[in-house]
Amino acid sequence: MALPTATGAAQCPECFADVTLTKVMQNEITQCPGCGAELEIVSLEPLTLSLAPQEEEDWGE
Repeated sequence: MALPTATGAAQCPECFADVTLTKVMQNEITQCPGCGAELEIVSLEPLTLSLAPQEEEDWGE
């Protein structure tokens, strides 16, 4: 069974630029061509983006 993908456009939540996406999967990380923000695909229907969570350092713990 193939994983669901989507193709289309969504709006960057940071700068409101249109972001064109091709065959993306939910939870995938992409980058806004307008402002360079890292974005996470949070929904395929409708295609929705949010700012990607920042990785926290574990400081060797």
